[in-house]
Amino acid sequence: MTPRLLAFAGSLRTESLNKKLARAGADYARAAGADVEFIDLRDFPLPLFDEDLETAEGLPPNARRLKDLLISHHGFLLSCPEYNGSIPGVLKNAFDWISRQHGDESGLVPYDGKVVALCSASPGQFAALRSLETTRNTLIHLGCWVVPKRVAVPKAHEVFAPDGTLKDDHFRKQLELVAQTLVRTVRALHT
Repeated sequence: MTPRLLAFAGSLRTESLNKKLARAGADYARAAGADVEFIDLRDFPLPLFDEDLETAEGLPPNARRLKDLLISHHGFLLSCPEYNGSIPGVLKNAFDWISRQHGDESGLVPYDGKVVALCSASPGQFAALRSLETTRNTLIHLGCWVVPKRVAVPKAHEVFAPDGTLKDDHFRKQLELVAQTLVRTVRALHT
């Protein structure tokens, strides 16, 4: 069984350290035997969640596209920055839109039973650990299985080579282990 994984970052910035980390993690998951699709949340712009807007216009098309992507994968590799001590608004907004019931389809369908590996990168010394906890708790609440292994990279502006790979051996090994754990867990749950 080949695990189908979706990799993305909770950041919109083109040169996001978390996008680099998610791409590197996706490469390790591919090396472990997974089929990995990397997406950029910038390609799925969404209005701020508003039930009045939802009532008037329904689920935004980009929310439906994201929902379909999450449904079609066994798990996710998510790299999450920290904004003001918490989860980035763009990521939380995406979670909120995707979790809305659509017709007879429960809003939890995209999350229920999905396996998630979390990582984070930050130029600061705390490596976005508070955001990882908030993201973890949100995903567990939505029905995901979050693997206990994670990697948090502090001073991340110093650990990437120009080609986007990790030049720091310690964090490279940690990310590789997280990606391998994600792939093994998906296989164990879907075999």
